Amino acid sequence: MASIQEIQDEIVDEFSMFEDWMQRYEYMIDLGKSLPLIDEAFKTDDYIIKGCQSKVWVHATMEDGKVTFTADSDAIITKGIIAILIRAFSNQAPQDIIEADTAFIDEIGLKEHLSPTRANGLVSMIKQIKLYAVAYQTQLN
Repeated sequence: MASIQEIQDEIVDEFSMFEDWMQRYEYMIDLGKSLPLIDEAFKTDDYIIKGCQSKVWVHATMEDGKVTFTADSDAIITKGIIAILIRAFSNQAPQDIIEADTAFIDEIGLKEHLSPTRANGLVSMIKQIKLYAVAYQTQLN
């Protein structure tokens, strides 16, 4: 299993193949289409990310010491953003998620190409993923 850093490096490499942001947006939309779908039972206010302009639901489970995320969004770009985050952080140990750097988001230029409300939503998504990891790490301790 690849580490969070290795996955983030892969994502940076993939985004560096595109010459402009329209191609990167298209790639993000494609990533969103491949997102492991969240169970409809978790598409409730309990799982919605606060601070996002569009609706984003994230659910986490832990099995064998690894946290697995599923998500969905009602907006195609946002679905791509959460797909990138889930790819980077899913199937990892809670402590690794907590300690993980998110500089790869700046490296691919994501934050600077998002509207301020989407950028805030991105921060909220990362915060929620890390909060799930903290909760699961607390269970392990």
